[in-house]
Amino acid sequence: MTTLHGKTLFITGASRGIGLAIALRAARDGANVAIAAKSDVPNPKLPGTIHTAATAIEAASGHALAIKCDIREEEQVAAAVAATVAKFGGIDILVNNASAIWLRGTLETPMKRFDLMQQVNARGSFLCAQTCLPHLFKAENPHILTLCPPPSLNPKWWGPHTAYTLAKMGMSFVTLGLAAEFGPRGVAINGLWPRTLIATDALNMIPGVSGANGRSPEILADAAHAILTRPAKECTGRFLIDDEVLAAAGVTDLAQYAVDPSQRLLPDLYLD
Repeated sequence: MTTLHGKTLFITGASRGIGLAIALRAARDGANVAIAAKSDVPNPKLPGTIHTAATAIEAASGHALAIKCDIREEEQVAAAVAATVAKFGGIDILVNNASAIWLRGTLETPMKRFDLMQQVNARGSFLCAQTCLPHLFKAENPHILTLCPPPSLNPKWWGPHTAYTLAKMGMSFVTLGLAAEFGPRGVAINGLWPRTLIATDALNMIPGVSGANGRSPEILADAAHAILTRPAKECTGRFLIDDEVLAAAGVTDLAQYAVDPSQRLLPDLYLD
């Protein structure tokens, strides 16, 4: 399979950034995309809403369903999944993209921030998988793809921001467990992570970090597309890196993804 035509994707946090890029890549194939995100009204700090995303997806030849959904809330996730199935007839793919970030040390981390990251990142990914799985079992080539790093216990990743690393690795360990549990039932469950920084509006909110030292979200979108078009039974339980996925698909010239070719690319977190 080389296309996502007619497939239905449920993507969390798809109103902007990486989630939207993945949605638009699928839309160019003629896919159906449920945009599950909290942003239903414009935010002056973070452009993009579920409605602007839906318009872009439709313009790219896809079919969109904009759903205001806070993945911390079990009832909202259940309603969003039900609405997706009612409109498109099922769900083929879940992309766990939504994530909260706070790159500070322990003494600079309010418990409100700690709780938010735990609820969105690990718990949210688990909840969305739990809710989508009954529909994925009915799909021809079901996938769950989570934007999470390879699991690591290296203290250099934990010391600077224990709370965020715990939350992000929580997504990785959820992926590991789900793959062991449901890979044998034919659902491909994998993690995807970028080699370098990715230039998103969220990245621009981190002091001292510039998107000019990163690649565009389209590199992850193209890598995700390559993964999601693979046969589910042949690719599961893996933690994949964007450039390696593209190399396996025959794409080795990554210059097109550089935000500013004159700037040095900075590596993302969690890659040793």
